[in-house]
Parts: sequence; structure tokens; C-alpha cells
Amino acid sequence: MPNTKWPQLAYLGAALEELKQQHRYFHLRVLAAEQKPVATFDGKKVINLSSNNYLGLTSHPKLRRAAIAAIRKYGVGAGAVRTIAGTMRIHMDLERQISKFKHTEACVVFQSGFTANAGTVAAILGKDDLIISDELNHASIIDGCRLSKATIRVFKHKDTADCAKICEETKDWPGRKLLITDGVFSMDGDIAPLPGLCDLAEKYNCMMMVDDAHSSGVLGRNGRGTIDHLGCHGRVDIQVGTLSKAIGAMGGYVCGSRELIEFLYHRARPFLFSTSHPPSVTATCQAAFSLLDSRAGAELISRLWENTRYFQKGLLQQGFPASASETPISPILVGDAAKAYELSSELFEAGVYAPAVGYPTVAEGKARLRAIVTATHTPKELQKALDILGRVARKLDIIH
Repeated sequence: MPNTKWPQLAYLGAALEELKQQHRYFHLRVLAAEQKPVATFDGKKVINLSSNNYLGLTSHPKLRRAAIAAIRKYGVGAGAVRTIAGTMRIHMDLERQISKFKHTEACVVFQSGFTANAGTVAAILGKDDLIISDELNHASIIDGCRLSKATIRVFKHKDTADCAKICEETKDWPGRKLLITDGVFSMDGDIAPLPGLCDLAEKYNCMMMVDDAHSSGVLGRNGRGTIDHLGCHGRVDIQVGTLSKAIGAMGGYVCGSRELIEFLYHRARPFLFSTSHPPSVTATCQAAFSLLDSRAGAELISRLWENTRYFQKGLLQQGFPASASETPISPILVGDAAKAYELSSELFEAGVYAPAVGYPTVAEGKARLRAIVTATHTPKELQKALDILGRVARKLDIIH
């Protein structure tokens, strides 16, 4: 029935009803305790294939201890934005640690990976400039491009020939130019052709920017990301990463030249107008990077890849079609959104949590489940999940 209390918002109820009719409506599943390979959501214990907690660091003892010690020393909050009274020594120490880890001159930490991308693109470009962007780049990149008011040209996904065509067509562009891509694409798990894109950026005098959110802690030496994995150090002007996935905490960061970081201090709106990270989160991130850059970190990453190979081989054996993934992101392609949501719901009831993803996160007709394994899953848990996936998908006539 119509909303009589807030009639101006009645259209929202109609929009939600339409989502329900299209089988695209969902409710937020509530996690009862820790983010672990087997976790309790909505009161039900399930094998968790939904988390970006690649290395299991959200509950790692070293990170817990670091957070508790920071609270005792610094309190629970920074109390202000970074440009007023909210920059603490611990923030500067973390940024130096990250820039050293990523082999860059400097780093600035943002409140999220989303604001790191959107805030940076919007700060460094304006209406006279040009952005050349992969068609499957993350929403945070897309929003940053729009906020910048620059002209946007989109090249076909991972298609360096199409990108080269756009670069040639715009070679005489009078303003600044930015070539931007995800390092790992979050819905398909494939890796950007970074060396070829760097070649084009250098040839056509473009700034090169990479969002390494899903490769930090996953690819490269001790998880240094796609730039390290593909041997592109010194060729990428702006590196963006997240503290919310493999690092196990919250936030994002931008690495690059000292001049870039100083400029973002002055012009990146999320940095200027958001309170800085709580000391506990900052200390947690420091502990995570220290762990990554050690033998223990390398072992966790090795275990992540062992589990990834096991799970993705198991999907093929169950009869699921091969995907383009080159990382622990394992898309289970369904196509029809209603069918994908039905599959996810039935899997949950059977003991596996793998959320469905449909439009607008992915294109119409490309709905899927996005499964992600972690370093802390056991082979027994993964095999049980595979058996349930196969049984439920066959029941729904998704595989045969």
C-alpha cells in the first residue's frame, strides 16, 4: 500500500517492489561473530565463500594484539580530520610503511578504497582533461571520473588494441590524460594487461593509474600487487590499494610521488573532510603489512593459492563452465539474475554462503555467484562446499 507518512518517498517503495518482482531484492545477511571460513549468518552456520578476507587476517592474533595496544596508548579515535588535529604519528608511520612496501616515494591513507579512487581522480583532473578507462573498472573509478568532469573514453575490457585506438585518436588532446585500470577485476577475477597499458601510457603521454584492491596481499612478492607481479615498478604513476580486503581492516591508500601525495593532502576532498582512522585500525594495518612482509605472510599467500587451485579445479569437475579468473575470485556464471539469486538462496539453506551478483554490478544477462576462497579454508571445507554447489546447481538445472 502507498506510504502515507512520507508521501514524497513513495516512489522508493515502488522501486523496491519492482526489484522484488524481478527477483533482485535481497536482505542483508548478519554475521554473528568473526569473519571466518565457517561462519554464522542469520543464525545459520555456513561455509563462507563470500568474504574478501583473503588471508584470514581479520582475526589474526598479531593484529588483535596491535589493535588492543593502540587503544590503550592512544584511545579509540583520532578526533579530527587529518588537516586540523587528526594526524597522529601512527598515521605517518603507516604511510611510510606502505610506501616502502610498494616501492614508491610516498603514500596517503584514505577512509576507504572507494574514497581513495574517487577522491584521487576527481582531485588531479578537471573539465579540460581526458580519462581512458577499462569498461569493467570498479564503480569507485567510474564515480571519480564523473566527479572530475573530464571527458571519458572507455576501451573494451583488457583490449590493448582498442585502448591504443583511443590513444591515437586523442593523441593531440590539449589537456592532461589519464589511463586507468583495475589491477584485478573484482567480478571476473582476471588481471589487467598492465605492461601493454604502460607502453601506451608512455607512448601517448598519459598518467598511469592502477587500482590494486583485489591484488594487494594476493599477487606479487609477499602480496605487493599487480605492479610487482607483472614487473611494472616505476611505470605506474598512481597506485591505489585497500586496507579492507587482504589486509583485514578498513581503509584505502594511494601511493606515488611525494608531489602527488602532497597535492592530495590539499585537494582530495575525502581526505580533507573525513576524520582520520582510529588508532586501533591504523595499528592493525601496520601489523598486517609487517606480517605480509615476512615468511609467515608468504606462507599464507602460498596457502591461499593452493586453496584457489583446489577449488577452481573442483568447480570444473562438478561441471561448472570455465571462467576467466586468474585469482582467488571464482565467478560461477549463471546468466539470468532470478536464477542466480535462487541458486544463492538454496545454497545458503544447504550450508554454503555464496552471494548472487546481478545488474547493475554486472551487465544484464551476466548474473553470477562470486565465490572467494581464503588461506584459512581447509580442503575438507572446500570439498564439502563443492559437493553442495554441484548438487544444488544440478537440482536447479544450471549444470548437468
